[in-house]
Amino acid sequence: MTELGPEQHLRTRLAAHLKVLYPDLGGEVLIDQMMGAMALDQRCFMPEAHKNHWDESDTLVITYGDSILREGEWPLHTLHDFLRRELRGVVSGVHILPFYPYSSDDGFSVINYVEVNPSLGDWQDVSAIARDFDLMADLVINHCSSRSLWFENFKQRRDPGQDYFVEVDPSVDLSAVVRPRTSSLLSEVQTLDGKRHVWCTFSHDQVDLNFENPKVLLEFIKIIRHYLDMGVRIFRLDAVAFLWKIPGTSSLNLEQTHEAVRLLRSLIEHAVPDAIIITETNIPLRENLAYFGNANEAHMVYNFSLPPLLINTLVTGSSRALKTWMMGMPAAQDGTTYFNFIASHDGIGLRPAEGLLGDDEIQALVGVMQKSGGRVSWRALANGENRPYEINISLFDAMRRRLDGSDSDNGGEDGYQEQRFICAHALMLAVQGVPAFYIHSLLATENDENRVLHTSHNRSINRHQWSADDLEEQLATSSHHARIFTVLKELIALRSTQPAFHPNAAQYPLHLGDQIFGIRRETRSKDLRSPQTIVALYNISAEAQTIPLSELNLDPRLQWKDLLSGGQVIGDVGSIKLPPYAYCWFQASGGDGR
Repeated sequence: MTELGPEQHLRTRLAAHLKVLYPDLGGEVLIDQMMGAMALDQRCFMPEAHKNHWDESDTLVITYGDSILREGEWPLHTLHDFLRRELRGVVSGVHILPFYPYSSDDGFSVINYVEVNPSLGDWQDVSAIARDFDLMADLVINHCSSRSLWFENFKQRRDPGQDYFVEVDPSVDLSAVVRPRTSSLLSEVQTLDGKRHVWCTFSHDQVDLNFENPKVLLEFIKIIRHYLDMGVRIFRLDAVAFLWKIPGTSSLNLEQTHEAVRLLRSLIEHAVPDAIIITETNIPLRENLAYFGNANEAHMVYNFSLPPLLINTLVTGSSRALKTWMMGMPAAQDGTTYFNFIASHDGIGLRPAEGLLGDDEIQALVGVMQKSGGRVSWRALANGENRPYEINISLFDAMRRRLDGSDSDNGGEDGYQEQRFICAHALMLAVQGVPAFYIHSLLATENDENRVLHTSHNRSINRHQWSADDLEEQLATSSHHARIFTVLKELIALRSTQPAFHPNAAQYPLHLGDQIFGIRRETRSKDLRSPQTIVALYNISAEAQTIPLSELNLDPRLQWKDLLSGGQVIGDVGSIKLPPYAYCWFQASGGDGR
């Protein structure tokens, strides 16, 4: 059998993708156009299948380009300075949320994909950050701004743009469409040809793009090439689950959508073999996991079930739901892994908790978050009802109280807010996948009520903008911001040196009752580095817990050292006492280290 070279290998794959996406279109011309748009007609690599482009040293920070501001300085300069000074050698990468010109939704209504918002800086600033950190950028692929040139051209019936959007007759039955908003799906616009109705999954300022038109696909291939040239290594495919629309269906997670992800993966990895695709699909667990494909779609998927389950665990004092979920989580095969986070620029998504938490548990979680200042965003169901879609709150305030069944606004406030907050992150750092910290979690930022009042958007509550001078002052004092920032950096640094915390190392939940969450991580036998086993234990309750060592089934021939304290536990004699929300990481030493 003749082995294909990289270019012919890619052409064969592209032909298969296009047969699904555009079955009535001759593919050779389009393949040539795609190859040219990605400069693959000049240099094409052969990617290595099932290669992990990450290890235990990888942690990302998520931030807006203007989360930290200094008067008289471009925000991207200020951000870069903070990252270099405080996080170089701690985190490996940074996700800068949309830094393009936009009209709404804090960047996710993109006006121009290949420009940097001039209020932030320019491409030189973005590329400078990319030289010091692995840069993750958003490919806002489902929709663009109603103020974009493309949409203006749509209304004027000229190119490029006149056929870039999804037009639908309002008499068509669209009741089966699934979406996370309560606004009307179709927006009426005036064009040179009269009134038209365009598809808007999220808002009428975010008009969905029509990927049934291959010219739209080509536009995004050119955009991807530009981002690669500017230093982007990780692509976050925003809202990609909604990409393909077919009236009469849910228009969510359609086969064409998965095929489009596979096509983009083929192009990107043949251009830059170590580039990574992450799919942002805030949907129930099984549908989310489908974006791994056969290790040929996303390299990573957002672990959207983790935030609501982990927060529920800490505020209820019960690990039952978290443990049950984790026992059913499939191990990610090589070349894929989970992207773990607890907080982000959006809220705590509740759809990924469906089927994992009961309706009464979700309502109780919503209730305690509201007592701590949280807001609720809703989605419309097909029957006309509204259901909670996400909770909008800063993670630090989400840990303000535990669920105690009290109707009092002060019920559940017990003085353990910081301990709960740090425990949640210590737990996230131990589970399989690559961890990511929203900058306002690293800094333990509180709810920003003034920003909500200013923008009238619930999500603004967790999109605070720090004055660089104020932040430096807070981090130089004994404030809770400084205390938590220091502890989290120490935990990240410690994790980064433990092979058992490799994103693909084996993971086994332990059974230690509802008040204790335990997990065992092991390097795999195929790993050529030193084998390692770590047992991580967490008291997720407000009461001290005692754990008999015999319950852990530790190998008595080995010495078990607490990585956090340096203390040792010998065999299975005695017990461990964990104060409220305390945790420990035990490593086996002696013998072969396992």
